[in-house]
Amino acid sequence: MAKRAIITGITGQDGSYLAELLLEKGYEVVGVTRRLSAPNLQRIEHLRDRVELRPADLLDQMSLLKVIDEVRPHEFYNLAAMSFVPASWDQPMLTGEFNSQGVTRVLDAIRRVDTAIRFYQASSSEMYGKVRETPQTEDTPFYPRSPYGVSKVFAHYITVNYRESYDLFAVSGILFNHESPRRGLEFVTRKVTEGVARIKLGLTDSLALGNLGAHRDWGFAGDYVRAMWLMLQQDEPDDYVVATGVSHSVQDLVETAFSHVGLDWHEHVKTDPRFLRPAEVDHLIGDSSKARAALNWAPSVDFTGLVAMMVDADLDRLRNNSPTQPVSPP
Repeated sequence: MAKRAIITGITGQDGSYLAELLLEKGYEVVGVTRRLSAPNLQRIEHLRDRVELRPADLLDQMSLLKVIDEVRPHEFYNLAAMSFVPASWDQPMLTGEFNSQGVTRVLDAIRRVDTAIRFYQASSSEMYGKVRETPQTEDTPFYPRSPYGVSKVFAHYITVNYRESYDLFAVSGILFNHESPRRGLEFVTRKVTEGVARIKLGLTDSLALGNLGAHRDWGFAGDYVRAMWLMLQQDEPDDYVVATGVSHSVQDLVETAFSHVGLDWHEHVKTDPRFLRPAEVDHLIGDSSKARAALNWAPSVDFTGLVAMMVDADLDRLRNNSPTQPVSPP
């Protein structure tokens, strides 16, 4: 009998890659989507005949109970969230409702329906915030620097709490930044790669950015969803850092992207204080030794390859006048 999985956030970057992975492994995949007047299905358009979409909402406990009871999944991947960090200052209460209480609602629904369901929670490197040690491990204390980061800390610990209190197979993946051609245009990596593509094609001549000195540990989303799946295949539930272990600055990202198309970034990039965060997270770099040893996981795409993949995808999309989000691999 095929395994069944529910994915919240299936229309996002990670959800689309995870759906592809699970389908390759023979799963029945059910995606949970919020009711929207204009559905955002571009990232999974190429999978629409292979996945089932059901309405539910992290803000609505009854809808979660209903979908879990009807589908009876073997695995539940919670990837839905208010995921754009800067926006969390504009909507801190809603960020908490989705990212903190939304996770509690899912966990409690699983507890009520079937405690055998294995649960994955998408934790975040933003929980480390003002980092206490470098690199960051599963044991590094959290010091979040945004409403988003704070909400993710709550979600992380409520997952631990339900695991220990109700004997659920509930795990958190502390994922460091992971990108792809499917990343939203509001994120700095995609803002850079799309900006570079536009400049290369003569559609614009400048790119405005915030803090060029911020460092991140960037990997490929397709690699990171594999780690999610591996966590739910283990004998015992545990939490894992998923990262490349290599840190790059936003300036490194800019230099790599512009050099890929043979341009000098100094001639096109401008810094704009409007894009600075109220409280910056300066240096995130993850130690994924535990995941590498226990899950036999390792990233397959390096930083240069990732940036090139994203720039090339944006060049192709803009040349072809295709939709803002790519609808097929990578």
